[in-house]
Amino acid sequence: MFSTAFLDLPALQGSSGTVTLPGSKSISNRVLLLSALCQGTTVVHDLLDSDDTRVMLTALRQLGCGVGVANTTVTITGLGGQLKHQDAIAFFMGNAGTAMRPLTAALAVLGGDFTLSGVPRMHERPIGDLVDALRLLGCKIDYLGNDGFPPLRIGTPTLKVDAPIQVRGDVSSQFLTALLMAFPLAAKEQDIVIEVVGELISKPYIDITLNLLARYGIAVKREGWQRFTLPAGCHYQSPGTIHVEADASSASYFIALGAIAAGDGIRIQGVGADSIQGDIRFMDAAAQMGAKITSGPNWLAIQRGAWPLKGITLDCNHIPDAAMTLAVMALYADGPTTLRNIASWRVKETDRIVAMATECRKLGATVEEGSDWITVHPLPNGKHTHASAQGHWKAASIHTYDDHRVAMCFSLAAFNATQVPVRIEDPKCVAKTFPDYFEALFSVAHTDANHIPVICIDGPTASGKGTLASRVAQALGYHYLDSGALYRVTAYAALKSGLSLEANDEARIADLARTLPVRFEGDTVWLGQEDVSDAIRTEQAGMNASKVSVLPAVRTALVALQHSFQRLPGLLADGRDMGTVIFPDAPLKVFLTASAAQRAERRHKQLISKGISTTLNSLCADLEARDARDSSRSVAPLKAAQEAYQLDNSSLSIEASVEQVLTWWQTKQPF
Repeated sequence: MFSTAFLDLPALQGSSGTVTLPGSKSISNRVLLLSALCQGTTVVHDLLDSDDTRVMLTALRQLGCGVGVANTTVTITGLGGQLKHQDAIAFFMGNAGTAMRPLTAALAVLGGDFTLSGVPRMHERPIGDLVDALRLLGCKIDYLGNDGFPPLRIGTPTLKVDAPIQVRGDVSSQFLTALLMAFPLAAKEQDIVIEVVGELISKPYIDITLNLLARYGIAVKREGWQRFTLPAGCHYQSPGTIHVEADASSASYFIALGAIAAGDGIRIQGVGADSIQGDIRFMDAAAQMGAKITSGPNWLAIQRGAWPLKGITLDCNHIPDAAMTLAVMALYADGPTTLRNIASWRVKETDRIVAMATECRKLGATVEEGSDWITVHPLPNGKHTHASAQGHWKAASIHTYDDHRVAMCFSLAAFNATQVPVRIEDPKCVAKTFPDYFEALFSVAHTDANHIPVICIDGPTASGKGTLASRVAQALGYHYLDSGALYRVTAYAALKSGLSLEANDEARIADLARTLPVRFEGDTVWLGQEDVSDAIRTEQAGMNASKVSVLPAVRTALVALQHSFQRLPGLLADGRDMGTVIFPDAPLKVFLTASAAQRAERRHKQLISKGISTTLNSLCADLEARDARDSSRSVAPLKAAQEAYQLDNSSLSIEASVEQVLTWWQTKQPF
């Protein structure tokens, strides 16, 4: 997951490959709570690992459930409808509506002394209609802040189930879901009837609830979408094991990607057209816009069909979450797209109608909005641009409102015909449902290498370029290439293979270097399955690296290997010739200029702190010798690139140096 302040997406051009989706958030949190309410043990496979599910798991532990987690398999030892802990428990629900609403209902029916709170946005999300319905049942619930909104205090109920319980259906389907999941706990001697007042929105989410309730032994009688009856004497029965479908809402981004981007198409693993999730019907809307979609057991395949896409008008009541993706697809259409019946967008993680309109306008689009609708006009899409396209594509920094779906939707804007980049602010917000979303996107998106940004940081030995480069890479979410480590690893591998580091073994060392299985993971350097981080960071390893670096055939062999590190979303490369030889077209080049004496003093402090005995004079002499050797070699001598920014970091902290490089980088961005 990217935990950076922002993530810059370069202009993307096509897509191909396979994506395996994480489990459904809606199914995951329902299954967790249902398993907790059962007697006995339930093994849940393919559970989504996200912020929302972690909130629910924490709450279940607080209630005394047994919870065992092994990757995406979770074992829940249920409560059998009886709480083990009922006294003064405070639950923090974050911004997880799929945890807050059902847990509120279940705890209110079971009774105890509980408080439920969340992040500030959760305290702005209405819950009054659910509370009103529960109070009709005899539940004791008090508001601790504004009426109609969390936080809540729950007490011990005096249950009354003789009359139908009414709940509004036009605000959130989660209210009805919460009641359907909680009321089996109270249906001991007589039926419990729930009546929906007004139109029920997001009906497919109620289908998910009813389907799962049946898996847990609760057969709800449904009369249209207005009346639901839980039979007297019903009780939860564990299915023993249950598998969570992949998230159909998450599939929408990759269905859209296949429709938008040229290439061989996208295959989605984990969910098919027969999914129990309503958002799978997004595929029908995408097909209306021109996507070519085929499906099989647990998979979808998508290719671009009509281009540009076709503008549509659609009632989106049945796909409220996935419909957000249509608003970005609309930018690639041949005419305006209007999405109707989306009032629920206003009470989600943010006011999504306002958010989608605001951010589409930043990209250059014309947008109209109403209380429960939005119209998005397309932007030019190359030679296929339709006359109705308005405005032009603009590079934009997308504010994500701590809303995972806003972040994922607008990543698709990076495929624009004008080839301008897109910045996604706070990319870690996708952790709510799809922590590895951007990694999945980059695994199937592609673009020309010249669109993938590279920052080069060059400088002499012991100038601190490795530390600086890795910190800048971390700040930007870029890949990191320590070219010096490549030479160190090459020397290490050569010696391990019984080769000398001299010209007579140059060809054999070069052959070895071409297929060096090296990778960088944070501060760890791997050679195949061997962690060589410590072995290559000795003084001797540094001298060995200098020896192999002067061998022309070895340097040539390592060029292609270094180029292979240029991957989405970008690369931070440090070394002695990154800006002059390996990436001469890099948009930012930095050359460190600390003197040998200053570098020796730094190195001396490092070695002494590690208990290694040395002297300043010897270190300085060694560094001067290495500088002379590196500067005078015939191939790629150490020197600053003509356009490089000179950075004397002698008296700068690492934080100040990082800030300076990031400032230089920002001056080159269009945001």
